[in-house]
Amino acid sequence: MLNQLLESLPEVDAYRSYHTRLAPLSWYFGRSMYLETYWLRAVVQADAEMTERVRPFFSQDASSAEASRQLPPKDHLLNWALELQDENLMRLANPGLLGKHPLVCDQRLHQIILQEHARNYEKMLMVLTQRTLMEHPVSQVERPLMAQLPEQEMVEVSRGHYRIGTRQDPAAYDNEEPAQIVELSAFRIQLTPVANSAWLAFMQEGGYNSRELWSNEGWFWRQQEAAHPDHWRQDRSGNWYAVGLNGPFQLIADEPVSGISRYEAEAFTNWLSKRSDFFSGAVLQHEFQWEIAARLRKIRGYGRVWEWCSNLFQPYENYCPPEYSEGRTHDFDNRHFSLRGACLHTQHCLKRPSFRNRAHAGERYHFAGIRLVFPPE
Repeated sequence: MLNQLLESLPEVDAYRSYHTRLAPLSWYFGRSMYLETYWLRAVVQADAEMTERVRPFFSQDASSAEASRQLPPKDHLLNWALELQDENLMRLANPGLLGKHPLVCDQRLHQIILQEHARNYEKMLMVLTQRTLMEHPVSQVERPLMAQLPEQEMVEVSRGHYRIGTRQDPAAYDNEEPAQIVELSAFRIQLTPVANSAWLAFMQEGGYNSRELWSNEGWFWRQQEAAHPDHWRQDRSGNWYAVGLNGPFQLIADEPVSGISRYEAEAFTNWLSKRSDFFSGAVLQHEFQWEIAARLRKIRGYGRVWEWCSNLFQPYENYCPPEYSEGRTHDFDNRHFSLRGACLHTQHCLKRPSFRNRAHAGERYHFAGIRLVFPPE
């Protein structure tokens, strides 16, 4: 799948940056192959010759923008990757060649590689979506989206002690550990994420232009950005449609809104809380609330959009960074916020309740939406 994405693009597009915070597609492709080879050869087989040669381009500390300008032509990059894949697959298919490294147990090595490919694949799809948006595809809406307040169906989670995180899961990242017992007050959580129709209501009632709904940082961000979700566009009649990987498509009223930043999610929450007594006390969910509700199977719509959380992305208590550099989480910087769930482009290997995604508050290319929590009845 990774190969097909790169092969399908003209060379100029594969090396072009379509968003200031996203590297070109070719860089994510190269990093994915670097990581596969790093874990298999440098870590498990203690042979770092190949990865040391490309570390300046693809390591965690490399500048993706600068490294992208030094990448080889597309054909050379693909040939390099195909040679690595053939050799790496041969080694993975013969356990005797891997030795007795701890990562070989429970197929931990295979799961690490698969998940790293999945994360880079999703990044590549983000790049392709931004590419489509820059082409300004035009559409005519057949069934206009109608504004409507959010569904009022919520489920309650009782006060209590709950487990979050994971223990001894061979697929888990370092930031999912160690497992914790947390005490939470009772809360109600929306059964499904906020829908397109509810977001349109927020827009039509002036949510993007009401200063009192936005934080100072959010209002500053708002002055630089368009007053609609990232991939929404209007036809000549003023009706809204969306643009995705394959071009324009109709917005469905009850589908989760996506393509929003955390600043927008926060403003929407403030608007809704003031809009109706029924929604009074609405706040963004904390990632612990989401994980517990997901484990208890209280919520639906999981896996449609990433869901913004209220809290900063931080390590769990007693977090212990792993010994391998590429296995450490580097985003504990008090600038990333947690995202939970998954989106339509997320691979199955990443869809577990304990998986933690993250993003800057102003980023809205992550296919992210919103789910709210409320005080208990």
